[in-house]
Amino acid sequence: MNIPQMLQWQWSSYLRNHNSRENLLLHIILVPLFLAANLGLAIAILNGSLMAVMGCIGLMILSISMQGKGHSLEEYAAEPFSSPINAIIRLLLEQWITFPRFVLSGHWFQALQSSKKRQLP
Repeated sequence: MNIPQMLQWQWSSYLRNHNSRENLLLHIILVPLFLAANLGLAIAILNGSLMAVMGCIGLMILSISMQGKGHSLEEYAAEPFSSPINAIIRLLLEQWITFPRFVLSGHWFQALQSSKKRQLP
């Protein structure tokens, strides 16, 4: 699957896989953290700062692992990764393209509102 196909595939199931209020709230905090750590990593590498590189990698791992915990709260599980390369590509696409698209399209807010309605008695 090429990148445009992967983006289309990811988008087609994104709302179904992001309905839990807790997961939505985790993502709105953790995706920007991941993106900032990505940018920080590039700057740290350019500056030759090993400590900053390690810190940024740690933040990226923390962000992804906490997002994984959030995904475990979902009714529908995400498709398992088929390989380490598949995992890296899918994670980067989700963080940099699919989740920002989800937020900017208004789907994140709609999903959050729907999750509140489902939780009311």
